[in-house]
Amino acid sequence: MNARAAVRIGGLLLLFVLMGTVHLVTKWLVGRSPWPPRFLAASAWIIGARVQLRGKPIRGHTLLVSNHVSWLDILVIGGVTRCAFVSKDQLGHPFIHWLADQNETVYVKRSHVKGARDQAVAIAAALEGEKPVALFPEGTTGPGTHLLPFRSTLLEAANFAARDVAIRPVVLDYGPAAQEIGWWHEPGKDNVLRLLGRPGSLPVTVHLLAPLDRAGDRKQLSQAAREAIAERLGLTSEGHSPIGDEK
Repeated sequence: MNARAAVRIGGLLLLFVLMGTVHLVTKWLVGRSPWPPRFLAASAWIIGARVQLRGKPIRGHTLLVSNHVSWLDILVIGGVTRCAFVSKDQLGHPFIHWLADQNETVYVKRSHVKGARDQAVAIAAALEGEKPVALFPEGTTGPGTHLLPFRSTLLEAANFAARDVAIRPVVLDYGPAAQEIGWWHEPGKDNVLRLLGRPGSLPVTVHLLAPLDRAGDRKQLSQAAREAIAERLGLTSEGHSPIGDEK
């Protein structure tokens, strides 16, 4: 661990103590708290991300469909869109799980194929609230230079929701640093320490693209989202990435 990583870890711990305390007190007093997205945004800034948001504002009852490059994506997207996330039910350390709980994460069992409908229904229930919900249809992080195939199953959630749900592709653009940021072949701890110790700032642009036409089925919607994201990133929308689903 270099000195820069140590300083950033210290800053994150201090941020957690200060914002975490305010969050818990606020939640105890009024039943809900606006602090988790603020914590994500501040954490991204401490790590070096300098985020620009482009696109029309998100209305309520919106499913965000994003490319997935790094664990940093959670901090970046959550901070600027104030969304909840769809996540696998096993997040490793209980502390990480607790942090995800504070931001109203929707958990799904990726290995439970027969429960796909139940997973979509759970996401649909979350979409009936005002908070947008984001999912990563690639299912794992990629190399930053290519998109993995998009899984369409969870997009069915838009059809199960009682509200009229919009589906909006979201583009995470790390620019020239995308390949450096991409996490696909490196142990988690090594990746975290490397990015925390990275010199300089990290410009990131989050593009909120236009809502998809809901006339198609979930597979058509998934393909349309993938093509829109690939086009904005200047990538080819080929069917496969040079890597597999390794995590």
